[in-house]
Amino acid sequence: MKSKNITKWPEKAANRAMLRALGYSNEDFNKFQVGIASTWSNITPCNNHINILSKAVEFGVNKFCKSTIFNTITISDGISNGNLGMKFSLLSREIISSSIETVCNAQNFDAIISIGGCDKNIPGCILSMCRLNIPSIFIYGGTILPGKNRTDIVSVFESLGKYFSKKINEKELLEIEKNSIIGSGSCSGMYTANSMAIVAEVLGISLPNSSIQNAQSVNKILNCINSGKLIFNLLKNNIKPKDIINISSIKNAIKVISFLGGSTNCILHILSFIECLNINFSLHDIKNLTNNLPTISDLKPSGNFFISDLINSGGIQKFLKFLIEIDIIDGNTITITGNTLKENLKLVKTNYINKLLKCLNNPIKKTNQIKILFGNLSKNGCIAKISGKEGEIFLGKSKVFNSEEESVEFIYKNKIFPKTIIIIRFEGVKGGPGMREMLTPTSALIGVGIKKNIALITDGRFSGGSHGFVVGHVSPEAYEKGEISLLNDNDIIMIDSINNNIVFFINKKKINFRKHNFKNYSKISYGILNLYRKISLDSSIGAGFNYN
Repeated sequence: MKSKNITKWPEKAANRAMLRALGYSNEDFNKFQVGIASTWSNITPCNNHINILSKAVEFGVNKFCKSTIFNTITISDGISNGNLGMKFSLLSREIISSSIETVCNAQNFDAIISIGGCDKNIPGCILSMCRLNIPSIFIYGGTILPGKNRTDIVSVFESLGKYFSKKINEKELLEIEKNSIIGSGSCSGMYTANSMAIVAEVLGISLPNSSIQNAQSVNKILNCINSGKLIFNLLKNNIKPKDIINISSIKNAIKVISFLGGSTNCILHILSFIECLNINFSLHDIKNLTNNLPTISDLKPSGNFFISDLINSGGIQKFLKFLIEIDIIDGNTITITGNTLKENLKLVKTNYINKLLKCLNNPIKKTNQIKILFGNLSKNGCIAKISGKEGEIFLGKSKVFNSEEESVEFIYKNKIFPKTIIIIRFEGVKGGPGMREMLTPTSALIGVGIKKNIALITDGRFSGGSHGFVVGHVSPEAYEKGEISLLNDNDIIMIDSINNNIVFFINKKKINFRKHNFKNYSKISYGILNLYRKISLDSSIGAGFNYN
């Protein structure tokens, strides 16, 4: 028991005296000490209910161990999107993981249960578990229900484009704003939070059937209470994250999220887990693993249904069992229950019928929506999300912007010609710094009604709510003098999602001239953003802190 460093009698009497002031009894000093990391905050509806969930976890844990609740930070991706606040979003993943690691080590906890809601909470919590490598459970805060007329946060972003193109008036925009987000929980489509919750469950680090649950539900409370017995069993059997998260469970998670058309951010976060755990699996390997997988999900943003619809139709348990039975994912990976993924699903009926998740032989799209591309425009690789509704290959001319703000202003105020490829650069991990999400420009393109004839390429990221012909995570980024920094207006570019290529057509003489005349358009950074610029890793390996 690591916690004996603060509870052993009589050597640790001074430490125990501090704990007695917090209500410890004599019996509590002999129990396993379990930290409960809460991301509760009134900053966002994704997290404003997590204080209730943390108390339910406390109740469950205290039946078997002694728990202590502490807080870490969250930021709101929805509120920070489209402004400078988004520069701090990906950075918050690292702060969350580092703060949980710091508190757990300082407090000598024997185990940790982390509860997260908004996008960066989930990978932040999991990264801390990987580094701590003590018995751990992640609990997802759950999804929000759709708003009036089946609207959500993306509906509001896209309505802005309709408003500026005079397709709706101010009163209609205000009506959408007022009624799209009601209650608590994470954004309601197959966006980043829900995608990462599924990743956590398939990895085996969260409770079975917990990723697809409404935030404000009895089942979510029961999950929290039941985590107490589970963490006690993990402690008794000394099962730790490195026993659970390995190359097999990583592959399982990537495959499942690919089938479901999940967020491109999942790839970035999984790459950060791989880097943290020193697993030998690269962006090239992810490309080879996912390239021929179909997309079977009719979930938003590119589909018609919300996560709450998927809950009502039975969730993903039958689908996971089906994938195990046909040997597409490995059912022998260990999970936090102490059982394998296959054993967790043994009571689930095998008849796989779901109107939201199509048959593999009759998919929504025969190839994967998430495409890993390489080429002379992105030698280290980039990540595209291409539904197929806009085609598989895009050949067009570039229109270059050196910040998100420049692009959005242009989209709202100017006519954009068909076959234009919008380039938004100096938005990468170091160039931003912070690698902002481009939800505002992609939503603007959809709102003004030109999505089908336009593509977008950036060294920034995309929100899980973005859709269209979009390519992000371009590496090397513009700040590092990557080829995206060499582009001018009207350069010819081809995005080929069939052959996983992204190329620009400029002769070597012009390339050398442009390299010689490189100009850095990135903004001056300060404070913690400047630290992130200095110590961040490339997006092709997860964009985390470089701890070496």
